[in-house]
Amino acid sequence: MGWFGRLWEQSTFWPAVFGAVLLLAAFPLPTSWFGWLGPVAPNVDTGPALAEANGGKTDAGGYRATAGADGGFLLTGPCPGPGPWYLSLAQLGWLAPVPWVWLIRRRHLPGRRPYLALWVVGFGYWLVQLHWLTLPYWATSLGWVALSWYLAFYLPVFVGLCRAAVHRWGVPVILAAPVVWTGLELARGHLLTGFTMASLAHTQYRWLALLQVCDLVGAYGLGFVMMFVSACLARMLPLGEADAVGQPLRTPPEAGKERAWAGKWTLWPILPGAAMVGGVLYYGHWRLGQEVFPEYEQMFQQHPPAETSSDTHRQARILLVQGSIDTQIKDDPQKQTLIMEQYIRLSQTGVAQFGRNDQAGLDLLVWPETMFRTPWVTVEEPPAVPEDWPGRPEEFRRYVQDSVRWGRGQVEERARSLGTPLLLGIDGVHFGPDGVQFFNTALFVDVQGRLLDRYDKMHPVLFGEYVPLAKRIRFLQKLTPLGAGLTEGRRAVAVPVGSAKLLVSPTICYESVLPHVVRRPILMLRAEGKEPDVMVNLTNDGWFYGSIELDLHLICGVFRAVEFRKPWVIAANTGFSAWIDGSGRIRALGPRHATGLVLAEVRPDSRRSLYLDWGDWFAGLCLGATVLVALAAIFPKVICCCRPWGTG
Repeated sequence: MGWFGRLWEQSTFWPAVFGAVLLLAAFPLPTSWFGWLGPVAPNVDTGPALAEANGGKTDAGGYRATAGADGGFLLTGPCPGPGPWYLSLAQLGWLAPVPWVWLIRRRHLPGRRPYLALWVVGFGYWLVQLHWLTLPYWATSLGWVALSWYLAFYLPVFVGLCRAAVHRWGVPVILAAPVVWTGLELARGHLLTGFTMASLAHTQYRWLALLQVCDLVGAYGLGFVMMFVSACLARMLPLGEADAVGQPLRTPPEAGKERAWAGKWTLWPILPGAAMVGGVLYYGHWRLGQEVFPEYEQMFQQHPPAETSSDTHRQARILLVQGSIDTQIKDDPQKQTLIMEQYIRLSQTGVAQFGRNDQAGLDLLVWPETMFRTPWVTVEEPPAVPEDWPGRPEEFRRYVQDSVRWGRGQVEERARSLGTPLLLGIDGVHFGPDGVQFFNTALFVDVQGRLLDRYDKMHPVLFGEYVPLAKRIRFLQKLTPLGAGLTEGRRAVAVPVGSAKLLVSPTICYESVLPHVVRRPILMLRAEGKEPDVMVNLTNDGWFYGSIELDLHLICGVFRAVEFRKPWVIAANTGFSAWIDGSGRIRALGPRHATGLVLAEVRPDSRRSLYLDWGDWFAGLCLGATVLVALAAIFPKVICCCRPWGTG
């Protein structure tokens, strides 16, 4: 046995590190290290330009906008799109958990404090994966450390619970590992407001056939599939004699049988692993075969597939405007003016290219989160006068009314000049008898600037947009980059767009990260008879300076599109703006940390999503089983009494 083998056998730390490094490599790599490989991270942009992939057509897609001589913008051609899944390092995601599962199989974890070693590895992994949290604001560096500290516990908990299931109660490791992993990922998606970025399944966002199973079991279920395969691979690995026999001692026949297999490879796990992947891919190709593409519509009119309908002929042209303004200095008045000027010029360029609404051009033009810098002010009489207001109450009321008129006037002017309905990311401010409230708002207005509806963000970001107890302990709010806590919205919104009257529903920022947060408003609208056809995400990722946060956020949009079978379009400051169809295919992509325009010609997806109907039923079962394992490990005499059996 060489030094590597001894290191592997005598340490918990190094096998865990090896798995963590593989998993890091399976995700988009930090552009500060590998930016020379392309304008998008290596695991995204390895394919041809969109125009080439689309047969040379550029009527829809992502375009880079560069400054022109007249101070406006020129569209300089399509932005690169994602390449084939097999040309990336993403397949390392299948191998990354293998060392962890191998540690689960061992009779005893080596080292003095193996679970501390696992936590240290998890802490280091999340520090690297989430390094972009240090960029927005000095206090978010504290959040970076705190979040990494918290997430680091999931690896030792995963290993510990699986070892309890395998070594105490004889659960096969190929079953225990995926069940516990999936249950813990669901818990991570809900605890402390939830965080699912960089989930195991997210490494595979470009493998379309594999993704389709998410309309049954969500991204959590795809994580189950990957961990199942990883556990099968780990089950094939040989164990040393000490691990094969171990303590407590078996009967002589059992011990002799295990000694005979010590140091040998096991081949039977190939069968269940291959069967799992084969079944998922078969389902995926079947679901992809039910898509309806515009070029085949006439064929399908006579012989429609089972799940298609006339809805697939309806279309809306949505232009996503992507400016590129780093956000830490947004409160500077000069920068606010710069933001407005840049987005106005980009919008004018887009309207000139694709046509006004009355010219059968654009049906909707979208600005990202908070990029319309004049706030939308509402008032409920009598508004409470703030304690720190320097003037008289009458002057405050005049100020409020002037703010209301000014905000509406700016929105009306912009809509009329562009001649297109708008969906604007804007700050909402409400003055009422109980004081002032701040909202993160998406505002729908028609061509004349008349308000159609508004959506207020329903799931603010912990420590980013609100701090617990900040209303009672005022100084806590200074820990957020916003300086004022947001009030969460209460109502989902869907607005008909274009002549086809497609119902478009917005989400804002990190609401797209959590599947249950997206599912809730869709079900609310379904109950009202207004289930949306298209989902729009307005986000300001200018806090992160073109880092891999953009990739991780984009990946969440891909999974939401498949899970709910709805086209997903993203308007993002600094990128990535994108058009994603209901199969998770990235049809158009804006540039990284640069200005651009993305034209999305969206159609409803008529395929039914059982995940939308049933939610996290599968992951919930896994979480229930995980809780039972935890309780049995804590209270073994109360829950059950089973003799140890095998190594999984």
